[in-house]
Amino acid sequence: MRVNAYAAPAAGEPLAPTTIERRDVGPNDVLIEIQYAGICHSDIHTVNGDWGPQPFPVVPGHEIVGTVTEVGADVTKHRVGDRVGVGCLVNSCGECTNCRNGDEQYCLEGSVPTYAGTDRDGTTTQGGYSTHVVVDADFVLSVPAALDAAAATPLLCAGITTYAPLRKWGAGPGTKVAVVGLGGLGHMAVKIAHALGAEVTVLSQSLKKQEDGLRLGADDYYATSDPDTFKQLRGRYDLIINTVSAPIDADAYLGLLAVDGTLVNVGAPPEPLSLNVFSLIGARRSFAGSMIGGIALTQEMLDFCAEHQIGSEVEVIPVEQVNEAYERVLASDVRYRFVIDASTLS
Repeated sequence: MRVNAYAAPAAGEPLAPTTIERRDVGPNDVLIEIQYAGICHSDIHTVNGDWGPQPFPVVPGHEIVGTVTEVGADVTKHRVGDRVGVGCLVNSCGECTNCRNGDEQYCLEGSVPTYAGTDRDGTTTQGGYSTHVVVDADFVLSVPAALDAAAATPLLCAGITTYAPLRKWGAGPGTKVAVVGLGGLGHMAVKIAHALGAEVTVLSQSLKKQEDGLRLGADDYYATSDPDTFKQLRGRYDLIINTVSAPIDADAYLGLLAVDGTLVNVGAPPEPLSLNVFSLIGARRSFAGSMIGGIALTQEMLDFCAEHQIGSEVEVIPVEQVNEAYERVLASDVRYRFVIDASTLS
């Protein structure tokens, strides 16, 4: 079927309306009528060519919430009329050690991203800035009714990207967690860490979002532009989640960790980061990275957010405003996530 979409025709060029072909619904496929599609900073990096050559034209969008309109003959988990979600993955080999362990995002054969990837049938995947998508049922999530659909949409990337390291490194009662940056990822990290029971601090360049940070669940808020911040907080945190997509002074942030503390990078700056190994050796600290989560963990995250009434802070826009939205994301002029109303594509 041919469906309406918005695509980037080439690196750095504005997105424009187009039509794309969606495959026929196979035995284990689900056809989803998209209701909302989130705008992630990864979308912008991809269409701007920051992460290397892409198979243009590219339809971005890996935060998708919609309604099931057709299922394949072998699908039992989802039914027509269900509200579902699709995140950053739409396929993996399903057989390697990582896939069997529920870490499909780290598939040894290469997981298939929701857009700009090569699917198992050799076609190029196209994302959620469209009216419909066909996805293997094993990569379709159930979106709990307790969640607002628009506010739930960024959970499919921003939510799981922050939930995964918070769970992996044990954020909870008695732990001190710092979140670097209060943007699309950072505000979700604050909400989730608070709900997990951790003591939460926001580390931001300035104090201009302090009121928001405290409202969202932070216990403290410090400006990293103030040199005294790094002196005052030295050795304090068990876990730091760095959400910014720009270079940081890794040594300075590692210095904020307690013995055995971990700095986890979930932001993906295009430039390499460097550090002095003594920043690690000095207090048995770790510097780690984390990329989204597997399907089971993503479902766990959605259920957790429903239980704790956690959604993203969103600004819903018609698709015609997508290029303006990209500019505003780059200018940090959104609190805190844009979501496209897919009905405006019809």
